[in-house]
Amino acid sequence: MKLYGITTCDSVRKARKALPQAEFIDVRKAPVSEAELQRAYQQFGDKLVNKSSATWRGLSDEDKSRPSLDLIVEHPTLMKRPLIESDTGDLYLGWGKDVQDALASS
Repeated sequence: MKLYGITTCDSVRKARKALPQAEFIDVRKAPVSEAELQRAYQQFGDKLVNKSSATWRGLSDEDKSRPSLDLIVEHPTLMKRPLIESDTGDLYLGWGKDVQDALASS
């Protein structure tokens, strides 16, 4: 299982605590591959962009109108966190009750 995020994110901290077996990948140090981002975007669409983040608020209106994947490649912290890839290859976004329940039963 892989858990993509940043160490300062509360949701990522909770997920890491609940999933100690997951390999943590800090997207600031090792950004998600473009192929993996493409797969996540196909599943989650624009929900992959965290529009409540400080990074998003710091972008110009011109940048905000650019394609989501381009923005995430340039600014990895724009990705909603955590992005979790299970051992079976399923992708989960965020750390809501739905994700917690799905991963607890897998």
